[in-house]
Amino acid sequence: MRLRPRILTRLVALAVIATTCAGALVPLPAAAQGLPTLGDSASDTLSPLMERKLGEEIMRDIRHDPDYLDDAPVLEYLNAFGSSLVAAQPQARGEAGYDFFFFAVRDPTLNAFALPGGFIAVHSALVLAAQNESELASVMAHEIGHVAQRHIARMLGQQKQDALIPLAAILLGVLASRGSHAGDAPAALVMGGQGLALQRQLKFSRDAEREADRVGLQILQAAHFDSSGMVAFFGRMQKASRGYTDAAPAYLRSHPLTTERIADIDARIRDQPHVSRPDNLAFHLIQARLRVLQDGSAQGLREAGEWFDKQLQQKTRVQTAAAKYGLALIALKQGATANAQALLAEARMASLAPPDVIMTSLAIDIALATKPGTGMPQQAQTALRQADAARAQFPLSRGIARQYGQALIAAARYQEAVDYLRDQAQLYRAEPQVQQVLAEAYAAQGKQALQHIALAESYALNGSLPSALEQLTIARRASDATFYDQAIIDARERELQTRWREVLKEQGKKPAPQP
Repeated sequence: MRLRPRILTRLVALAVIATTCAGALVPLPAAAQGLPTLGDSASDTLSPLMERKLGEEIMRDIRHDPDYLDDAPVLEYLNAFGSSLVAAQPQARGEAGYDFFFFAVRDPTLNAFALPGGFIAVHSALVLAAQNESELASVMAHEIGHVAQRHIARMLGQQKQDALIPLAAILLGVLASRGSHAGDAPAALVMGGQGLALQRQLKFSRDAEREADRVGLQILQAAHFDSSGMVAFFGRMQKASRGYTDAAPAYLRSHPLTTERIADIDARIRDQPHVSRPDNLAFHLIQARLRVLQDGSAQGLREAGEWFDKQLQQKTRVQTAAAKYGLALIALKQGATANAQALLAEARMASLAPPDVIMTSLAIDIALATKPGTGMPQQAQTALRQADAARAQFPLSRGIARQYGQALIAAARYQEAVDYLRDQAQLYRAEPQVQQVLAEAYAAQGKQALQHIALAESYALNGSLPSALEQLTIARRASDATFYDQAIIDARERELQTRWREVLKEQGKKPAPQP
């Protein structure tokens, strides 16, 4: 994910807000029992509420970035996996009781990072580098430890004199150190006369890292993962970077790893009984999916296909199922839907497992992508039947819910789609994808005003306030806009204009005069 100047500006502005508001914030409760703590030096600096708001503001910019992987199967896997770690050790929610959100970004470097308020990201390359779920769990548990112990808030408190630097530098360092594709701009921003502040804020303190390790190990053990996965994964990264300082994995640069830390982790698990935990099929399927999504270019898909061909030579059940699944996804992206369907059927046969949400979702996508006249004229009805059955089988899957709406549209059942999606939009108000599909349903009905109102909501939820306001202007001018629609547009426009003026003020820009 490239770090755009607009995002950098937002990070600096948010850091200023957090520091400015410090004096009005209430003290925090004591740390959660059972977890180590470094103290509460920042408890009077950044309240949990402000920390969460800070994270949500940053997430709006990240979600707008093209390298944010807004992919339902990936998001659902990471959040189910991360939530299982938190559920095994409820104290990991920390003194603020955060609701965690886990997401992936498309990036070829090994890294993961935590944002204020419970938002945790992993790079696609890091998931691919994990040799098993225990290794992935070790990284995610470590990041949960950073959030639970509120290390960002504490750093902000420790550096009150550097009002513009604390949070901005942490996030700048984490996000900007994500591979050579970022160019020289991040380095120039980092080095601009702030070497001492950079060294202080780019890396979590060693004490904080050790604390996150300890919390992470507690989580791994409570969730019955192999805690040696932390030693194995960290040790492998350190060995790969030895002697190549400039080429060190980004995770090691933003989370300084020392031999002392690895030895400390090893000593803590030495007397623990060995845990043998088989990986879920979903882990391998998501790895295959990320391998395809990491680079969607023709060359990237070709290289992913070659990887899967090599994987098939291992002839193990799980590896075969994952490779066939990956090849099916490639075929779908190349428009070869019949081949994709055949490969997915082979993946299901190889897995010898009950239908799972990841393969089911791909099956629906293939059915939706199959065009009439290709030998399967009833594919819209097939997709609808599959989506309806999947909706009953996986009622908690938000991706399946949206696919059901898309299947209703493909089957020309537009009013049913509108009714269903409007209900979904009321139940899940923070999902821009629901509003996007709802806009498609309105467009199919020829309802232009409602189509653009739904698009405006989608853009607003993604943090694109100017685009949202533009869609409201288009909706206002639509010939079918009713008096009721105009009232909704007026109210929403006032609200979004107020939010946009606040954003411009944070960025130090003067709002344009109102017409």
